[in-house]
Amino acid sequence: MKRPTILCVDDTPANLSLLNQLLNASYDVKLINAGDKALKLLEHTPVDLILLDVMMPNMDGYEVCKRLKAHKQTQHIPVLFLTALNKTEDEQKALSVGGHDFITKPINPDVLLARIHTHLQLKTFHDKLHTQNQQLETALEQQLSDIYQLQEASLSVMISLAEFRDEDTGNHIRRTQAYVQLIAQQAQISQPQWHLSDEHIQLMTRCAPLHDVGKITIADDILLKPGKLTPDEFAQMQTHAQKGHDILSAASDSMGVYGAVLDMAKTIALSHHEKWDGTGYPQQLKGEAIPLPARIMALADVYDALRSKRPYKAPFSHTKALSIMHDMKGQHFDPRLFACFETVASQINAISEQWAD
Repeated sequence: MKRPTILCVDDTPANLSLLNQLLNASYDVKLINAGDKALKLLEHTPVDLILLDVMMPNMDGYEVCKRLKAHKQTQHIPVLFLTALNKTEDEQKALSVGGHDFITKPINPDVLLARIHTHLQLKTFHDKLHTQNQQLETALEQQLSDIYQLQEASLSVMISLAEFRDEDTGNHIRRTQAYVQLIAQQAQISQPQWHLSDEHIQLMTRCAPLHDVGKITIADDILLKPGKLTPDEFAQMQTHAQKGHDILSAASDSMGVYGAVLDMAKTIALSHHEKWDGTGYPQQLKGEAIPLPARIMALADVYDALRSKRPYKAPFSHTKALSIMHDMKGQHFDPRLFACFETVASQINAISEQWAD
């Protein structure tokens, strides 16, 4: 078993010799006669405990201890002051700079050995606890990584289902996801009172592809109908918002505490067809009663629908789509969000053309 290493720092050779004779039977002893030399040694040589004199030229023991405690590599090494100073204020200062003990000279060998033994035991316990904490942190990080991958896999499966049944292509999902991110990032700049954090935007972007997941419940003859829907068929189509919310709620519940990632997805699925003036569906929410992520999704979804080819219409140009949406400002769309949309419109157009169907 490896013997503990003790570093003795004292500018008096006789004191170092005495400590060496007292300790070398049980410990590996290193002797240094100056504080700066001790700090230099500790840069590359690990020790288990330090016996430190206070009164030394150039750098006293208090300063040496301060510097030891300022560095991660040495801050947990026990420091026992050995000094001829014996005033209460001297001991208080030694402890305030991080010293673990204060032993006055002349040294009582039995007392010194007992205190060294006690502090080495405490250090052993501390080192074991530190190792266990690191192992727990590593295990926790791995578990969180596994949970994140599970969440991503669950999202991916649900997105794939939505793509499979949707009349749109997978590029619709990619485009609208990118639009949501751009609009939200601009809103973060233009509307600081909304307190949109980077994390909030990231989560919104992750959840955006699930906005139409409820369409998997709509019959093919309605979902894929090439012509205009009848009023009854349109009413059936409108149910996809509530059904999407219900599907995501069930998935969230089955994931327990790790299903919170779907909370925003539920909000977007339920409310992205609401309109600013209260004429949308399914709840006829009005103005700021419509959740912000759903208001952002509405802009992205409508723009992409206008730019996309349908059996019943040709795709509109970027300029025409903007003109149509401008007329819907304050009715379908939040005016402040529409301003954010206009600010990034050229980037949105570039994405639309890059990922065109």
